[in-house]
Amino acid sequence: MRASDIAAHPDTAVGEIAARTGLPQSQVSSAIARLKEAGSVQTAPDPIDRRRVLVRQAAEVSERVAQIRAAGIEDALSSALGSDDPQGLREVSAALDVLARNLVPSSAGPESRRAGTAAPSK
Repeated sequence: MRASDIAAHPDTAVGEIAARTGLPQSQVSSAIARLKEAGSVQTAPDPIDRRRVLVRQAAEVSERVAQIRAAGIEDALSSALGSDDPQGLREVSAALDVLARNLVPSSAGPESRRAGTAAPSK
C-alpha cells in the first residue's frame, strides 16, 4: 500500500483502499496501523456509518516521518549490493524508480476496466 493513495483520497475507508490497491483488507489494516503509529495518518469514525473508520494523511509531518523522508536508500542499496560504487547505485536506484512507476496498481483496476466494456452480444 502506498501512502500516496491516502493523500490522493482523504477520508477513505480501509475497504476502499483495499479495492483501489488490490491488497487484502488485512494488509491494508496492518499498514494503516503502522502509518498511524509513525504519525503519517490519522483515523476517525465515519460520521455516517460509525462502524467504518476513515483514514486521512496527518495534518503535520511527525518527527519520525521527517526522518524517514530525509533518509536515502544509498546505505541499504550498498549493503544489499555489497558495493558502494556510485554508478552501480545510480543504475539500481533508477531501475527501482522504473519498477515503482510500473508496478503500482492504478486506481482503475482490471475489474473497473472490464466493467466499462460492453458484454458480447449473443
